[in-house]
Amino acid sequence: MNFDISQLNKLIRERRSIFPKQYDAGKHVDDAIIRQMLENANWAPTHKLTEPWRFTVFTGKGLQTFAMKRHAENIPEFEEIAAVACAVQNMYLTAAAYHIGCYWTTGGVTNNEAAKPFFDLDTADKLLGFLYVGIIAVPSPAGKRGPIEEKVKWIRN
Repeated sequence: MNFDISQLNKLIRERRSIFPKQYDAGKHVDDAIIRQMLENANWAPTHKLTEPWRFTVFTGKGLQTFAMKRHAENIPEFEEIAAVACAVQNMYLTAAAYHIGCYWTTGGVTNNEAAKPFFDLDTADKLLGFLYVGIIAVPSPAGKRGPIEEKVKWIRN
């Protein structure tokens, strides 16, 4: 696998959240792009290959069935956990581009409250796992995933 590391670094560093109010309401993203995004999401790391993700795509008139707004003053815990997972994914991608081994584990002392002081964590903090990084001696076999079609439901009307 050969990757342009500078392009990967640029992609990771320049990715930004684009809020719905910034969208052009008169244009829509082609379904082929959405499918490619879903296919790439399907290759996210998954513990014991459980592939726990499920997606529902609302498009066209199907968007009207999901019209809702969220107002929150505080950031919910799940958003922080999701952000950490995204950060880990960026690290995974970077490691892969450099041909470096990378492994995120949530086993061992991860859920042990007594371990928190060792990592300077407060009782309200969560230890979300460990990321192991090293030079590859024995490559892993090729990845495998079930078809994305089994994990997506499109709602158009």
